[in-house]
Formats: sequence, structure tokens, C-alpha cells
Amino acid sequence: MSSAQVGMEVLHRRYVPYSHAHYAGNLVDGAYSLAAFGDVATEMCIRTDGDEGLFASYSDVQFRAPVRAGDCIEISARMVRVGSRSREMDFEVRVIARGNPSRGESAADLLDPPIVATTARGVVVVPPSS
Repeated sequence: MSSAQVGMEVLHRRYVPYSHAHYAGNLVDGAYSLAAFGDVATEMCIRTDGDEGLFASYSDVQFRAPVRAGDCIEISARMVRVGSRSREMDFEVRVIARGNPSRGESAADLLDPPIVATTARGVVVVPPSS
């Protein structure tokens, strides 16, 4: 039986390694955020339905600010609709820390407030309840 409820949240934090830089200025491609959304959606489905679930669709994907190698990001999923087999979630990537080379090669600053980099809505499906 599912424990999915509107308002549930899952949060991941991670460092963006330099090996993921794809463009000049150490920019990371937008697919990095989408993969992170898949990770938080998977955890949400495991917590609520005991299954990893499968992504069915994304809608309203917005790339609002760059994600760069060396950033620390926070990825959230919030349940907004629960169907019999579908789970709709709002996703957000926030940059919570960023390198500051003007202070030194390895210097970094916490960002207050964080920078909202990517948002989206997505739907996942889970197996029917037994």
C-alpha cells in the first residue's frame, strides 16, 4: 500500500565535480539537473511505494541560472498530486555554494539566498498496489 501524500518532500545535496563541466566557464549541461531530478524522484517512489518507479514525463522545465563545476547544489522533489499509479512532483535545483577564485584557487562561498538554477514538474508511475 502506498504512503504517498501531497506535500511530501525529498532533498539531496551534492558537489558538482569538474569532470561534469561541458562548456566554457565550467558550465554543466542542463541534463545534469534532469538526472538529479530523476534521483530524487526515485527516492520519493522508494519511500512512498517501495519501488523505484519510472519517469513518464517532464513539463515546464526552466533553466533559470547556470550550474557550474565546483558548485554545491540542493535538489528537491515535492509531491503535488497522487494518482492510483502516477505521482506528480515539482522539482528544483538550487546552488547553495559556489567557488570564488578571486579569493584563492579553492575558495568558495555559501550563497544566501541560494540561486534557483532549474525547475520542472514531472510525472512518475509506480506498479499497481497489490
